Amino acid sequence: MNQTDLADTLQTKLMSVYQQKLRSRLQDKYQRLSEGLSNHGDSTRLNEIYTELYITEGGSGEVNNEHEVRQIETVSRRPETQETPINCNDIFKPSPGQDKPIRTVLTKGVAGIGKTVSVQKFILDWTEGKANQDVHFIFPLPFRELNLIQKHLSLVDLLNHLHTETKELKSADYEDYKVMFIFDGLDECRLRLDFQNSRSLSDVTESASVDVLLTNLIKGNLLPSALLWITSRPAAANQIPPECVHQLTEVRGFNDPQKEEYFRKRINDPSLAERIVTHIRSSRSLFIMCHIPVFCWISAAVLERMMGKAESAEIPKTLTQMFTHFLIFQTKLKTQKYDGKYEIDPDQARKTILSLGKLAFEQLEKGNLIFYEEDLKESGIDVREVSVYSGVCTQIFREESGLQLGKVFSFVHLSIQEFLAALFKLLSSSEQNTGLKNVFRSPMISLLEREVDKALQSENGHWDLFLRFLLGLSLESNQTLLQGVLRKTVSSSDINQETAAYIKQKIRENHSPEKSINLFHCLNELNDRSLEQEVQTYVSGRTGNLRLSGVSLSAAQWSALVFVLLNSEEDLDEFNLRKYHRSEECLLRLLPVIKASRKINLCGCRITQKGCAALISALRSNPSHLTELNLSLNTPGDSGVKLLSALLEDPHCKLKKLRI
Repeated sequence: MNQTDLADTLQTKLMSVYQQKLRSRLQDKYQRLSEGLSNHGDSTRLNEIYTELYITEGGSGEVNNEHEVRQIETVSRRPETQETPINCNDIFKPSPGQDKPIRTVLTKGVAGIGKTVSVQKFILDWTEGKANQDVHFIFPLPFRELNLIQKHLSLVDLLNHLHTETKELKSADYEDYKVMFIFDGLDECRLRLDFQNSRSLSDVTESASVDVLLTNLIKGNLLPSALLWITSRPAAANQIPPECVHQLTEVRGFNDPQKEEYFRKRINDPSLAERIVTHIRSSRSLFIMCHIPVFCWISAAVLERMMGKAESAEIPKTLTQMFTHFLIFQTKLKTQKYDGKYEIDPDQARKTILSLGKLAFEQLEKGNLIFYEEDLKESGIDVREVSVYSGVCTQIFREESGLQLGKVFSFVHLSIQEFLAALFKLLSSSEQNTGLKNVFRSPMISLLEREVDKALQSENGHWDLFLRFLLGLSLESNQTLLQGVLRKTVSSSDINQETAAYIKQKIRENHSPEKSINLFHCLNELNDRSLEQEVQTYVSGRTGNLRLSGVSLSAAQWSALVFVLLNSEEDLDEFNLRKYHRSEECLLRLLPVIKASRKINLCGCRITQKGCAALISALRSNPSHLTELNLSLNTPGDSGVKLLSALLEDPHCKLKKLRI
């Protein structure tokens, strides 16, 4: 054996040693899932509880800035047969007919949908030798940690600091071996990723700021042979130039069977698991939110405790009730675990929740989901107090040689941040009005009406869920649950009735369908289902066609009908307008339902060019999943036919069958 062969053999053996050390540490780090709790909380083996997520290939390249709960509600109405699901471990495998190798995968998904858990499972399977064994080294580089690195350093130095097991690797080894970088949480990135103007870099030993290293890695200037996986919430995904992304995937969370599988795996008692699944199915809003794995965890934590014991409290049916019980549960947990007491100290709990709520509200206004120690200090929060409030606030920190990584905080999920922000708003405004006993109702009603207007003015619905929680928390029944935290209730039936009347007035003014839909969710939180009940007869009380024949609906009732249809368990895969009424007005009023369908039958429904234009505009405004459209026996006119032709030429159009 000559010297070169000997050196190669030795290097291969050393590589195997470094690889094993890295695998061992990553396996130790990722084999347990703490489901919302921080390091000192209880955890479960990931392989025992992991439920395969619904991940789809492709998806629209358009940026969706809508509130993520709106996006979840849209996904929940979509038949699952439309996209091909792919296994998390196969995201770098080219699909049939695709020749080019995949270097960079961008995975989108709303907050809490399971992107980080998918990353964790991918790494764990690699460390255990189950998948992707052609990859020699996987380096996780989460953005929330990269944000904390201020100084200039080379890519090799960066990896040596974060992953010390491989510091003996030579710079050339990174090009000789198959290396993968995983950048989790692009939406949490506080670095300025300037793909246009950042200087070009191709040497792994050359120092630069972290943002310059990242842009050059992503553009392929640095280590073009490396594989890159980037995860992001939808609104931030467009930071990466499309030409740098070779495969776009989307995490859809749990489909309906997977939701049930999660509860059966998570809850040891099979009969209790079945009762919980039945209860979740009985509330459409809870069932829709269970697309998000974190919400399944919250629901399991609350319902296992409430339904597993002979508690007299009412089982939560609305989002506000579920989150209220979750907060109480976590407050009791904190008291027992860290203070050694079994009774909640109302003043201490109130102080902590007000501090967390202030942080939640201020950071929600800024659009931040993660925050650092200086953010906490601004909100008057004791960092040590937050670190033990494990169910509500998560803390991740590490200190390594050469890098002084600080502490990063986040709420377990955006919805928990929104709930606490709403609670803070209610508590702080009630305290401001303590001296107005005789006219107390007026300030509270004014607050709620102002927040309704604020949510309606938001283009993308970013205050939708906050408003639902605020209205739900204004109910006396929910405030009674929180009596250990609230000093007094700040509600009455008059306030709720007046607020509900104001929301109904806004529905009559006929804002966009999406906004009307959220207003109906708001009425549900106020336990007012009167408008829904008025139209329920047309959905379930009548059978056959022309259910609306001879019926004159108000604008509010049309909106209610849309809400009921979109939230019913009835399959929206195929929508036949003749079931309701053969008229253009019916088409225009039910457009949101039509947008959610895959097959649309408008045969003989007296559609003119006006209806045709509105239909096509609706199908274009949202990435449409329409595959079949029957417009026969209508009069769309020349302009309608031209619009249809243009639609067929649109690359995002999935229409396969068109009858005119």
